[in-house]
Amino acid sequence: MLIAAYPLGFETRYAIANRWVRFNLWLLETVCGLKYEVHGLENIPAQKSGVILCKHQSAWETLALQALFPPLVFILKRELLRIPVWGWAMATLEPIAINRQAKAAAMKQILRDGEKRLKDGRWVVIFPEGTRVAPGQKGRYGTSGGILAHRTGCPVVPVAHNAGEYWARQAFLKFPGVIQVRIGPPIDATALSSAEINQRAEQWIEDQMSTISGCGPYAGPLPPNDVPNLM
Repeated sequence: MLIAAYPLGFETRYAIANRWVRFNLWLLETVCGLKYEVHGLENIPAQKSGVILCKHQSAWETLALQALFPPLVFILKRELLRIPVWGWAMATLEPIAINRQAKAAAMKQILRDGEKRLKDGRWVVIFPEGTRVAPGQKGRYGTSGGILAHRTGCPVVPVAHNAGEYWARQAFLKFPGVIQVRIGPPIDATALSSAEINQRAEQWIEDQMSTISGCGPYAGPLPPNDVPNLM
């Protein structure tokens, strides 16, 4: 449907995608008993776009963020757009698709395309750990979110959640429960350096993770894991 709607413009395509997202979240609750509880919706600035720095544990947050925030785009690896049907549909939502092997070029693309998306009024989602990490683990946080926000002067909104404890990476089974989502106060990128922005976002996210983790069936005492990434 999104592919057929391409000539209708981004707003129409995004509205269609948003309905599909909400239907899937409804299915997860109705069929799997997987609900979610959100704290901090009031922290989403209403008058301007910004950068979302979000914990990445599951496929769930790629759905939920679209239901919680204004129109947004994801930064993702370009190989995903080659997946038949799903990738083609995702491409119509104008993500920032990067080559993760070419780190310098990827950073330049994030800054160039990210600035354009922000000026167009769209939020930019960055998973700063670069890949999904298992509950109890922590990846190495990348720097692109803070740099993009500092360059454009847009706010950064950190997001923490424990979705991976109910819907694990590459797992077919989804367990019933209540995913906890925490949306933090916006970080003023005009008053801080890019390094300070990243540090504050990381600290807030990990502090929240320490309070909401350990409840789901996939939770467990796992060793720390520094995952290198470019974002």
